[in-house]
This record gives sequence, C-alpha cells and structure tokens, in this order.
Amino acid sequence: MSRFEKTPGWLDWHPAPSIPGYIPPVGAVDAHCHVFGPGDIFPFAPERKYTPCDASKDQLWALRDHLGFSRNVLVQATCHGADNSALVDALKSAEGMARGVATVKPQVTDAELQALDDAGVRGVRFNFVKRLVDALPKEPLVEIAHRIKKLGWHIVIYFEAQDLPELYDFFTSLPTIVVVDHMGRPDVFSPVDGPEFELFLKLMAENENFWSKVSCPERLSGEGPPHYSDVIPFARKVVESFPDRVLWGTDWPHPNLKSHMADDGHLVDIIPHIAPTNELRQKLLVDNPMKLYWKK
Repeated sequence: MSRFEKTPGWLDWHPAPSIPGYIPPVGAVDAHCHVFGPGDIFPFAPERKYTPCDASKDQLWALRDHLGFSRNVLVQATCHGADNSALVDALKSAEGMARGVATVKPQVTDAELQALDDAGVRGVRFNFVKRLVDALPKEPLVEIAHRIKKLGWHIVIYFEAQDLPELYDFFTSLPTIVVVDHMGRPDVFSPVDGPEFELFLKLMAENENFWSKVSCPERLSGEGPPHYSDVIPFARKVVESFPDRVLWGTDWPHPNLKSHMADDGHLVDIIPHIAPTNELRQKLLVDNPMKLYWKK
C-alpha cells in the first residue's frame, strides 16, 4: 500500500470487471492505459495536481489477459510528472508486449531519450488540460518535437474541445505524427455535426499526420454506464472517417473519474458499436497500433 494519501473522493479502479461479450481479434492492443506507482516504489511527483491509488504493472497485465487483449501502450500519467521510472519498469517487464508514451522536460539529454527508446518508448505526451497541468510555453515543446522526430517517435496531445481553436495552429505546426487523446474530449451534449466537433474533424481531415484515440466514453458520457450511448456517434464518426488513423484504449485505471468507476468489460463491449465491421475492428485494435508502436 502506498504511503501517499489519495486525493479526497478518488475512485479506485474496478476490482472485478466483467468478462466482455465481445472477443477482440488476435493480437489486440489496449493503446491507452497507465501505471500509478506503487507509490512506495515509484513516488508521485511533488508538483502533481492529484494523488491516485496504486495501479501496478502486474494488475494491468492481469486486466489485459482478462479482457482478451495481447499488448498495451502505457501513457505516462501526470501524477508522475517527467519521472518515467514506473513506466520504464513496466515496459521492461512486458517482454516486448508493451510500448510507452513518456513525458520529458526540455532539458532531457539525448542519452536519456535513447534510454527511453531502448525501453520501448515511442512517443511524448503534451498535456494541455489546464486543471491537470500548469501551462507550458510552446517553444520548448517545438524543440522537443524536433528532437524526438529523429527517433521516429510521435506526439500525443491531450486537450479539451473548447481549447482547440486557440491551439489549432500550434498543433498543425508539429513535425511528427500527432495522436489526439479521447477525440479531443468532445461535448457529447452538442450535435456530432455541430461546429465544435466539426473543427476536430477538420483537424483530422486536413492533416494526415493526425491520429485519434476513440477512447474514454466513461469520461465523456452524460448518460453513463453500461452503454454510454451518447458517445457512440462521435466515436463511430471518427472510426468510419479515418479508419487507418484510429486507436482504442481502456484508460485503466481511469484517473480522476468523479461520478462512477468504469467496468472495463463494458468498455470492451462498446467496440462493435463504434467499429461496426470486422475490418474496422481489425484496424482499430491490431493493424493501426502495431504500425505506430511496433514498426521498429
């Protein structure tokens, strides 16, 4: 048990997720998940905005097997800041079955980037969600982007839909593949063909280096579990419009959820509704993540 006291109201991950009715294709990848600590081994960052529960690599691997997946992409959580020790430890234990997305500071050395690459890191995350991180100047991010391009890495961006207009030009200036977390967090109370989501679709349509994760219905939905039906039209629109540039992930252990804790089995069962054909599901769960994360 971590010595760190969790943020009040923190919801721990589901202790007994259901067995999904949908069986993923062989080689399926959970392309967005995290490890937290354990805090006694991998302390949380002093500058963090929240203190999570422990969520270890072994618990993540057990969930992977339970859900019928084969591989994972671990994304560095903001609670660990730019200390990627827990992430790297998990990657090294995965025996090639996991890849990572790190957080780095502008002063990161070439040797440190190479060590991350050797461990299985294939991208860097830029977080623009104001309630989670302090705003960063964009010039150092551009410098990081050009440095990681040499390694064949990509950038993952996390932002909220209302902030896209002010960030649009910066995003499109980035020199690598850019992966958007959770469809840019659309407002599902607005129409799919409304101006806010249309701007995100324009971003995807006019920039072929942009990919999107169609993840986190539990974070976006007003309807709630188990079906999250109000999110499905948004995710399906993205999958059908950009079938070769979409990814899916559980977001385990679901940090900062407020209303309920997601059952990961329910999340898997949504996949056929957002990717309604076998061909789309094969691309979403196997072909696309393998191309992006295991190409070298």
